[in-house]
Amino acid sequence: MQDKKIIVWFRADLRLKDNPALHHAVSQGAIIPVFIFDEQGAGDFSIGDGSKWWLHHSLAALSDSLDGKLQLYRGTTAVVLEKLIKQFDVSSVYWNRCYEPWVTERDAQISKKLLEQGIDVQTFNGSLLWEPQEILKSDGTPYKVFTAFFKRCTGISGDLRIVISKPTKIKFVPVKHATSVEDLQLLHHNPVAGRFDNYWTPGELQAHKILQKFIEYHLKNYKIGRDFPAQESVSLLSPYLHFGEISPVQIWDKIKDIGHEYASRDNVEHFLKELAWREFAYHVLYHQPTMPRKNLQHKFDHFPWRYDKDDLQAWQLGMTGYPVVDAAMRELFNTGYMHNRMRMVVASFLIKNLMINWHQGEDWFWQLLVDADLASNSFNWQWVAGSGYDAAPYFRVFNPTAQGKKFDKNGEYTRRWLPELAKLPDKYLFEPWLAPENVLREASIVLGSTYPKPMVDIAKSRTRTLGAFNKLK
Repeated sequence: MQDKKIIVWFRADLRLKDNPALHHAVSQGAIIPVFIFDEQGAGDFSIGDGSKWWLHHSLAALSDSLDGKLQLYRGTTAVVLEKLIKQFDVSSVYWNRCYEPWVTERDAQISKKLLEQGIDVQTFNGSLLWEPQEILKSDGTPYKVFTAFFKRCTGISGDLRIVISKPTKIKFVPVKHATSVEDLQLLHHNPVAGRFDNYWTPGELQAHKILQKFIEYHLKNYKIGRDFPAQESVSLLSPYLHFGEISPVQIWDKIKDIGHEYASRDNVEHFLKELAWREFAYHVLYHQPTMPRKNLQHKFDHFPWRYDKDDLQAWQLGMTGYPVVDAAMRELFNTGYMHNRMRMVVASFLIKNLMINWHQGEDWFWQLLVDADLASNSFNWQWVAGSGYDAAPYFRVFNPTAQGKKFDKNGEYTRRWLPELAKLPDKYLFEPWLAPENVLREASIVLGSTYPKPMVDIAKSRTRTLGAFNKLK
């Protein structure tokens, strides 16, 4: 009896362990593992340079784990799948679902067409703990408040699927295909390639090493330490989650019952809540597919944003004159990552001190972040702006000087990313404009030359923005 031939279409699930589509396919026949780089329909959200860099290395790692059998294509997904189905007499196509609006629309069209052709289509949840369409209030409407959403989810957390083991044996359909990951041109003219190489190792194997390191050394201080960017108290799992090199089910399963030898329940539960925050972002995106571009609270549509190209560029390049903002922006530029608290600080500065539309910040993050997740990125920018569901109140404005003094007291984080301020005493590190001339001279600093003067007055800009927000009422 001839083996059933199944295409396993990899997307945001670049792993072998806990991969539902792969698991079901290998149990039923011989597979053709396929990845198709297709951005048709992505519009403003074609993946940025940071994501391309990560994807290149993640695909290389996945290909190695599949003994070089991963088939890579660049083109229109429907066309590639149709060609493969005909060429190899494929009877089924399996994939794990994605939730970006343009992707779900495309997938529905592909599924409909394949089913009409008599091709068996099976899709699975491989990216989330809970399906967005299944977590609804008693009246059948989606949640808009995280606390209620989290309470509902934790009430059913015992119903999470069991983690699926890595396949012990995979039978492949013989395919001769010469395309390599280099042929996808993800690194072609990619400016981040030389910068990011020293900071990350993408791939499934590394994802589990990172998780284990976090559990053994950093989870015990997570609840408090996660606010301090110089401390190694965050998991650094976000890019691995985004590309599906590890699943949220694997992480939840590994951490939920951690004993006190690693961390207190407070730290464990706080981390699980952060995983649920990611789920909430997907929940909102699923039910409000316009979230990446439209304010969830429509009164913000009338906010008088200003656009200043020079101000935006100063923010992007970490040249605002506010050290903690500049340190964070340079961390992003050099590594494709930014500490979570710093993301809130720099977003608040752009929106509420420069009065520049959150879309501009969202776009810059999208371009550089290695964890550029459409749901989380747009949801969190709206959270800071105050325009989203369950958002921070619009009048919450982070003072960058106060944030630096409180969360980088010894200046370790700031000095790492702003070496030009390395010699400045702690007293003046977050307010270099207050330093006497002799102190600046001894630190080899010339304000306006070696380091910029503050581009905006924090108090005045805060008052200006709050005045504009208040008029929205």
